[in-house]
Parts: sequence; C-alpha cells; structure tokens
Amino acid sequence: MDRASASSSKGILPALGEEWIDVWPIQLTAPDPTVERLAGVLSPEEGARMSRFHFDHLKRSYLLSTGALRVLLGRYLGTDPLLIRFQLGQKGKPRVSGQRLCFNASHSGSLALFAFTMGCELGIDVEQIRPLVDMNEIAERFFCAEEAAELLSIPDGERCHAFFLCWTRKEAYLKAIGEGLSAPLNQFQVTLRPEATCRFLHLWNDPLAAQEWNLHNLEPAPGYAAALAYRGLRRRVRVFPVLVPEVLLDGARNPLWPTM
Repeated sequence: MDRASASSSKGILPALGEEWIDVWPIQLTAPDPTVERLAGVLSPEEGARMSRFHFDHLKRSYLLSTGALRVLLGRYLGTDPLLIRFQLGQKGKPRVSGQRLCFNASHSGSLALFAFTMGCELGIDVEQIRPLVDMNEIAERFFCAEEAAELLSIPDGERCHAFFLCWTRKEAYLKAIGEGLSAPLNQFQVTLRPEATCRFLHLWNDPLAAQEWNLHNLEPAPGYAAALAYRGLRRRVRVFPVLVPEVLLDGARNPLWPTM
C-alpha cells in the first residue's frame, strides 16, 4: 500500500488505471463559508434529503460528505461536480451514470473515507474506535463463532481495536457486493488481530471463494479503523493525507493540496 503525497497542478486528478485504488480521508468539519460553498454542488434531491435530518450536526455531516464526494468525482472526471448524475445498480448501490469510474464512501465520527477505482466494484468502511459496553454481546450476535471466540481471547486493552478491525472488514465486503447490513455478518470470516495479515479466511464457508477477494487494512487517521474490499486481481492502494473541505475545494491553488 502506498501513502500518497502528490496531484496534478491544475487540481484535476490523473486518470485512474485499473491497477490503482485511491483512498481519500476528508475531515467532516468546516467553517460556515466552506459549508455554503459545498451546499452549492448538491443536487435538489440531495438538498431535500439533507433537510429531512432533524439535527443540525447530521445535516452538516451529510452536506460535507456528499459535497466532498461530488468534488472528488468532478476532479477525476474533469467536470463540474454539480453536473454529475448517479444511477442505482441492481442492489441499489450508486454509481456515476455512463462512467467506468467506481466509488464507495463511508463516514464515522468526524471523518469521511472515499475510495475510487476503474471497472471494479469495491467497498470501504471506517469506524471511530470507541468503547462499547455491549461489545462482546454484539460480537456473539453478529460475528461468526470463530471470530467471536478469537475476540474474547484478546486482552481487554486490545479487544476494542480488534472488534472494529473485524467490523470494518466485514462491512467493507458487504458494501462491495452491494448488500450492506441486510446480509448476515456471520457467514464469512476475516482476520481481526492487529498483528495478523488482513484477509478473508472463508466466504460462506468456502475458503476457495475467499481467495478471489482482496482485503486491505487502512489507517486513515489516529483513532479510526478502516478496511477496503474488492474482487479480482490485487490493486495498488494509494491513501492520501486527511484533507479539510476548504483545501479540497481550493485544490492545487492551496499549498496543502496533496500532490502525486
């Protein structure tokens, strides 16, 4: 995995080849002028959805994450973010109409994570690592028996990290296949110890099927667990530094904008 530090001088990102996956962590906090600028790239439907959130912090988080996605897609496609149109796949997973560029998004706490590649459905998930009083009960209910048993064998001080590693790896797979949490989490197994290689052990009790899939551990920011899943040949993953929305909007004109 490569931790990227570099981008084009005009703020339009280089075309993605089929051997690359780009991962962008975006901070979901911004001053009011930046929020207003990002509100200008939302579609009428997205604006209406935002208005249905009851709490202001949820409205702001939705606006920042949705606006950031449109800006990043616009940079890859070299088009106005407002002109981007989405269509839903068979299982309701969104994609850009008429494009081979694939993406997936997740957010937790104050961080959003976006993954982009060409011609390959992928799933990404991020979770803020935090104490859960019912963590063991959640694992016993949703993880497969082997994962739940392994989690209980990990010392208390390390167990919370391992739990979120397991959760994000499983959720990334479900998002890649377009199922979300509607599919059972206990029908496939992933590694969860921080020191172990990040991979699938079996999918639906089939170890051979697991070999067709790739699973990457991501460390986008301190205090967060994240994972990326996709099927097929293994690709190189390029993880960018965390960007604040105002730098994302300014692109190459801002000295903090990463370069490839």
